[in-house]
Amino acid sequence: MPRNVFVLGLDDVNRRVLHWLEQRYDWRFHGLMSRRELRLGVIDFEGALAEAQRQLDAFDGPIDAIIGFWDFPVTTMAPILCARYGLRSSSLESVVKCEHKYWCRLEQAEVIDELPAFGLVELDGDEARPPPGVSYPMWIKPVKSTAGVLAFLVRDDEEFRRATTEIHRRIDRIGKPFDSVLARVDLPPEIDRVGGTACIAEEALKGAQATVEGCRFDGEVRVYGVVDSIHYPGRPTFQRYQYPSSLPEQVVERMADLSVRVIDRIGLESTFNIEYFWDREADTINLLEVNPRHSQSHAPLFAYVDGVPNHQFMVRIALGLPPELPEPGAGRYGVAVKWFIKRFTDGVVRRVPSPEEIAEVERDFPGTIVNLTVQPGDRLSELPLQDSYSFQLGHVYMGAADESDLKERYERCLARLRVEIDE
Repeated sequence: MPRNVFVLGLDDVNRRVLHWLEQRYDWRFHGLMSRRELRLGVIDFEGALAEAQRQLDAFDGPIDAIIGFWDFPVTTMAPILCARYGLRSSSLESVVKCEHKYWCRLEQAEVIDELPAFGLVELDGDEARPPPGVSYPMWIKPVKSTAGVLAFLVRDDEEFRRATTEIHRRIDRIGKPFDSVLARVDLPPEIDRVGGTACIAEEALKGAQATVEGCRFDGEVRVYGVVDSIHYPGRPTFQRYQYPSSLPEQVVERMADLSVRVIDRIGLESTFNIEYFWDREADTINLLEVNPRHSQSHAPLFAYVDGVPNHQFMVRIALGLPPELPEPGAGRYGVAVKWFIKRFTDGVVRRVPSPEEIAEVERDFPGTIVNLTVQPGDRLSELPLQDSYSFQLGHVYMGAADESDLKERYERCLARLRVEIDE
C-alpha cells in the first residue's frame, strides 16, 4: 500500500520534483495548505495550524508522514502537527533552537569557535546602539526572519539607526506569530527574556559562501552535499546556487565536521542545511546560519547531478527509514544551478511570458525548469518576503555538462523569457 506523505505548502515546482520520487518509491504526496496561504497567512499562526489539522482530519486514509521544506511557519508547524498525529519528526524545541537566531548562536558557541562576533540589539529607535564587541560592517536582523526580510548590512551609526527604525516598524509581522511558537517551548531564561521580536547584530563575514546539506537519523549525522551560493557582483544578494561545490575538498571536510558538532548539540532528527563563509586568503571558516530543514531550492540540483532530489532524505526519515545516500555524479548532468532572476529598482510588472512560452523554453532547453513569481500588475516593492536589496522576478533551474555550458544556456534561455516592467 502506498505511504501517504503530506507536504506543507506544496507548490508546482516541488510537485514536479516529488513526482520523480513517486516513480521510484511507493509514496504518494498530498499538498497540505497552499504555498500562498503559508506565505501570506503567517500572521495567524494558530489559525494556520487549525486549518492544516482540518484538512488532515478530512483525509480518508492513513497519514504516514507530515513534512515541509519551507521556512517559517512551515518549519515549526510540521513538528507540532506530527506530535498531534503520533508521527516521527524533530522535536519542536530543537527546531526553535535553529529558528531563533540568538538562541542558535548560543548553542553553536558551546561546541565551535568558528563564529562571527554577535550580540542582541535593543530596538529603541534613536537610542539603539550596536552591542559591545561587534564592529562595523555588521548585519542587523530580527531573531526570527525569513528570506532575508529585514536583514540590513550597516557600515556606520547612521545606517544602524535607519535599519533599527525600519525593523522596529515591521518586526511584528513575523515576530508576533513566532512568539506563539515560543510559548509552546520550555525556554531557558535568557531566551524567554528576549522573545521573538528582538534583533541580533553580527559582524559581516567575507569570502566564498556555501551551504552544507545533511541529515540526522537515530543520532547519526550524515552530510550528503555542499552547494555554492554565488552573489551578484558587488551586491549582497544571491545570483545563483550551484552544485557540486567548487571549494577545495579539505574545506568541505572542515565544514562537514563543524556541521556534525552543531547538529549533535541541537539534537535535530531530520534534514538540515548550514551556511558558511570560507575566507580563502586567511583560510578561515565561519558559520552563518543553521536551518532545520533541507533546502527545497537545491532539490532539482541534486536530482540533475546525483539522480535523486534531496527531498528523499526528509521523506525517508519521516517514515522511519534510514537515509539512502545516492552515488555522487549518478545523474544526467555534470553541474546544476538555480538562477535567480532579479531586479534592483522598483517598478510595475506589465508583461510576463505565457505558460506556452515557458513550456517552449523548457522543451528547447532540456534539463530546465522555469518558475516566474510575478504577474502583470504587481508592484515590486509590495511583493512579500523580498530581501532588503533586490526584487525577485522568478528563477530558473538548469543542468548542463559544465559551468561554461551552463552560463551560455542560461543567457539564451533568459533572452526568451521577456518580462516588461514600467519604472
